[in-house]
Amino acid sequence: MIRIGIVGAARILPAHLRGYKLLREAGYHDFRITGITSRNRADAETFVKRGQGGTPRAPVSKNPSDPLSAPHIYISDFQDDVDAKVYATLDEMLADGEVDALDIPATLHVHHTATLAGLRAGKHCLVQKPFAITVKAGRLMVEEARNRGLSLGVVENVRYAEATRIARWAIDEGLLGEVQMAAWWDIGTAEWSPDKIVAETPWRHQKLIGGAGSSLDIGVHWFDRLRHLVGEIDEMSAVTRIFEKKRFTRDASGQVVQEVDCDVDDAFFASMQFVGGAIGQMSFTWAGHGEMTNLPQGLLLYGSKGCIKGDRLVLDGGEEHSLKALFEQRARPELKERLFPYGLRDTFAIGALDFLRGIGEGRDPETSGEEGVRDLAASYAICEAAELGRPVKVQDVYDGKVDAYQAPINRHYGL
Repeated sequence: MIRIGIVGAARILPAHLRGYKLLREAGYHDFRITGITSRNRADAETFVKRGQGGTPRAPVSKNPSDPLSAPHIYISDFQDDVDAKVYATLDEMLADGEVDALDIPATLHVHHTATLAGLRAGKHCLVQKPFAITVKAGRLMVEEARNRGLSLGVVENVRYAEATRIARWAIDEGLLGEVQMAAWWDIGTAEWSPDKIVAETPWRHQKLIGGAGSSLDIGVHWFDRLRHLVGEIDEMSAVTRIFEKKRFTRDASGQVVQEVDCDVDDAFFASMQFVGGAIGQMSFTWAGHGEMTNLPQGLLLYGSKGCIKGDRLVLDGGEEHSLKALFEQRARPELKERLFPYGLRDTFAIGALDFLRGIGEGRDPETSGEEGVRDLAASYAICEAAELGRPVKVQDVYDGKVDAYQAPINRHYGL
């Protein structure tokens, strides 16, 4: 039985708890949540037991595909034999000795401090994305876990998504041929454009707390998927902008109730070359007036035999298939169970299960800390390329040879 301590009551916590709830409902019971701590104790108390604590916060997103739309969940909704204890601080939780592993959905700037404290206390750690405030901070976390023989993972839920896993299967089966080109393109968002505080969390727009803007917050998702499907990125060229210098949260009447001065990007355009020879383009912005424009099928992959557009595999000559249907027809039962254990499709549930099983098997989850650092390096390569006005090697960003953008953040945290 693995005892889990939750560190932080961030907006993403309901998605984490929903994942644990679905695991219990699916029949996996080898864990209990035994503790929770937050900078604001009252926030932590809100998640413990139905009928107790303060009034839950409403989800900040209405988009059902966004984890930030997950409804409020109480630990007592899926766990009635163990009460989760509320701790005033992480140090108090670690000193109490009642947890074996930490799930850390706290704000980005404390990911490295909370993780390092947990690892040094002998706790396995699962860290919300982005993995760390800088590449250097992330590498320190990975090194600490390796030295202590502890499991370390990042909550990169896109890796566990049905579309990602089935696309990887299709590539492995040779259905696409050799991957040649990739594209992912969005201008504007339905909920945060042109000038809203994203997810009502001002830190996302502040460099010393949020690291970077859309290039990091969205970039780590996209690069994890691209790296998984296409391979490592060799070189990055990019431009970034801060189009909205101030962002706001408004009430139902339109009155401003919160504002933040922005010093990180809210838009980027990037071109990349992959180690294997493929090329790609990617863009995203939280800005954009009027209406959003995107590739409605999301990530596009072109190979030597055809292309993947969402669930569609289109081969030369016009032959077309549903990838999901092909997977259901052709994939071996043992592969289906490995990719979607217990028949689960919730990405947070699958990721949590991978982490928990990894602890018992003495391994990192598929979305390991090292994977998290690689995602950081690719994302920060956007900022570094924009800062320097030239292409950069992603490996140089990973190695710390290129860090003009990140250097002030590293200095701020004494890294």
